[in-house]
Amino acid sequence: MDGIIISIIIGCVAGFLGSKLFSGSGKGLLMNLIIGIVGGFVGNFVFGFLLGIGGGGILWSLISATVGAVLLLWLISLIRK
Repeated sequence: MDGIIISIIIGCVAGFLGSKLFSGSGKGLLMNLIIGIVGGFVGNFVFGFLLGIGGGGILWSLISATVGAVLLLWLISLIRK
């Protein structure tokens, strides 16, 4: 149960940070959560599978989820254009 709560918190923070880094503003709590969770999957895929880089712990999860959130927002902006 603790892992799920920590994942949700990391997802919210990563989504917020990704939104701030990409567009300069947050997207709201629910959108930040969704962006952060999906960004976590994207970040883990990019770092783990494609680059072979991995780590553990909360800090690594936050970094990879934030990078994944920025990549996700970038891809969405490309699709919308």
